[in-house]
Amino acid sequence: MILEFRGVKPRLHESVIVMESAFVIGDVEMGAESSVWFGAVVRGDVNAVHIGEKTNLQDMVICHVTQGGWPVEVGSEVTVGHRVTLHSCKVGDRCLIGMGAVLLDEVEVGDECIIGAGSLLTPGTRIPPRTLALGAPAKPRREVTAAELQEFRDSARRYWEYAQGYQHLNLNRTA
Repeated sequence: MILEFRGVKPRLHESVIVMESAFVIGDVEMGAESSVWFGAVVRGDVNAVHIGEKTNLQDMVICHVTQGGWPVEVGSEVTVGHRVTLHSCKVGDRCLIGMGAVLLDEVEVGDECIIGAGSLLTPGTRIPPRTLALGAPAKPRREVTAAELQEFRDSARRYWEYAQGYQHLNLNRTA
């Protein structure tokens, strides 16, 4: 469901697909061919959320912001896995954020990174571009490979194809 909050409506490219049980609220901007999956919540109520093109926010993802803090900024061709929490943080282009990862305030993830499933990025953590980071707290482990970089693009494309299978349900309703 797409909801206005205090007079601010989400600004979604016409191709964006939001599943019926997902919520996109307030000051949220999303680029072309992006998708918000079942049970996800994208709350731009006290600050902004910016999502790039060809990015998928999978089932049960939470995007929220801190009043007076950073917005949430997620780049293009990003796969955000099931049950990820993104809170007032920045994620670069062509990243994979593994299932159940938590990115807290003022975390910055560079382009072409992998954040491992279940990882915890504590406030202020910086992950350099093309880095695999794992753990709680997450630490850089190694450089991302060319094959992994290709998988990011393939994953973004596949999720867009999956999302198109739901278009016939007329999901993008505004309340």
